[in-house]
Amino acid sequence: MNARLARLIAAASVLLWAQFAAAQADWGLHELMRELAQTRRSEARFVERKYLSVLDAPLELTGRVLYVAPDRFEKRTLTPKPETLIVDGESLTLHEAGRARPRRLRLQDHPVLWGFVESIRATLAGDLAALERFYAVGLDGTRRDWELALAPRVQAMRAVVRLIRIGGSDSKVRWIEVTEAQGDRSVMQVFEDRQ
Repeated sequence: MNARLARLIAAASVLLWAQFAAAQADWGLHELMRELAQTRRSEARFVERKYLSVLDAPLELTGRVLYVAPDRFEKRTLTPKPETLIVDGESLTLHEAGRARPRRLRLQDHPVLWGFVESIRATLAGDLAALERFYAVGLDGTRRDWELALAPRVQAMRAVVRLIRIGGSDSKVRWIEVTEAQGDRSVMQVFEDRQ
């Protein structure tokens, strides 16, 4: 390769990198939330692995999740046992296999559970104000490979959850990791259905 061609390739690389850096400089937490808020409905399958200190191997759950803007979230676990969790507005309903009746809760009556629900629902909705009600929110990465870090603000929640990390690409959530205060953790991978 001659010196002139090498200089042209180097100059083109610098120019492309500068354009990429400028585009990323215009992107941040508020832009991510705006992009997430554009999604009106999404449905996906999930695989969740729970790493519990009392088990030698992770517990694996599979199923489907559904989000419908602005505030409906469903998690239908299919294996190892059927269970459906539905959050609609301010209420949570849990249908468990073997129980005759579902359990219903008002989220405001259970602040820790409410905070946990909002980590997922408010992220999917692009609702930064709801996230910041419960968490100190940090963002790392790029539009194509981002990661939110949610550190609980309230002591009662910090006693249960140390950190929630949510990763994605563009306006899609790809994984959620919850690290509990006692060290157990869960990692959910989300595989969105093709449209």
